[in-house]
Amino acid sequence: MALTVKVPGSKKGPAQIYAEEGYVAAVVETGGDTAAEQSASVDEVVKAAANLKTLSSITLRNIGIIGFGVGAAVVASAMSEIPDIGALVLYYPSIEDWSFVRFDNSDLSIVVQFAASEDQTRGYGDLAARYADQTHVSLYSYPSTSVGFALAGSPTFDKPASMMAYSRTLGCLRQQLGPRYDLAKIWEEHCLYEFGERDARKTMKTMVAEPYANHIPTMTGGVGHDHLLRFYTHHFVNSNPADTKLIPISQTVGVDRIVDEMLFCFTHDKEIDWLLPGVEPTGRYVEIPLVAIVNIRGDKLYNEHIYWDQASVLVQLGKLDPKGLPIAGIETAKKLLDPSLPSNTLMSRWRDSEGQPV
Repeated sequence: MALTVKVPGSKKGPAQIYAEEGYVAAVVETGGDTAAEQSASVDEVVKAAANLKTLSSITLRNIGIIGFGVGAAVVASAMSEIPDIGALVLYYPSIEDWSFVRFDNSDLSIVVQFAASEDQTRGYGDLAARYADQTHVSLYSYPSTSVGFALAGSPTFDKPASMMAYSRTLGCLRQQLGPRYDLAKIWEEHCLYEFGERDARKTMKTMVAEPYANHIPTMTGGVGHDHLLRFYTHHFVNSNPADTKLIPISQTVGVDRIVDEMLFCFTHDKEIDWLLPGVEPTGRYVEIPLVAIVNIRGDKLYNEHIYWDQASVLVQLGKLDPKGLPIAGIETAKKLLDPSLPSNTLMSRWRDSEGQPV
């Protein structure tokens, strides 16, 4: 279960997003700043937690509560009445809010996300000094952010910080409440439909309703279901050469992301729209290190960020002369597989440091 408490007027995104993550999600919007309004908001939070508990026949330990801004104060105030929840996440709370939270309760997993304003920085330091040795308490601060950075629609919304904070929030919920998904298996199925069966519609079924894919060097891909389906159908799954091969190098699995390091190998015997748009086939064989950073929401892919060295591709195709430039061709792939191959061959000044003190 996930209960989010936020300020009025902000987008209702949190409920939908946490539902996609596999939670029964409810949203409570806070009232005003008066004592009576704050008290009413606290009552609403307690009531919502009770309703979630009844609805799903669970205990409070299966509920996580997330409070944003004023909502963080409301959630903190409500903790005296619902102390047995499993997870608590507070976004940019004020120092006054903490007295209501039992940070010493090791059964409660707590995450506090701070903005970078002066009072927030002071608050972060205060909590860090007191609870640094408490493994169930995690504190994070986000440089150059202001209160409100985590909610889309806020004038201070900061997407990179919001994404990082979201993953940390999700980690807290997953650890205490579940559910746990096999992210590697989900990604493997997606790749099977992309490169094995080459079926665009099956590929899309492994993704959320409105996903996106971004191939960073060439800015190819798609945003949203229809745009991405068009891309996969006409410019990706059947655009790859018949001998395309992915050689796994490493895989890192996080709370909601997979980082896949691989070699992408192919013979350039057809135009590859997503990788080499507008470049006529050269017939040359290519090997490139490629990294895929895949964001998974629940049991579906949300987005893909794909990176590779386009200069290396163009060198291998004879489209870019490496002379005088700090770039290399297939040597980058060879060194990935064999790190003992010489380093610093592109550094003309490397020899100057030989024998120098270190």
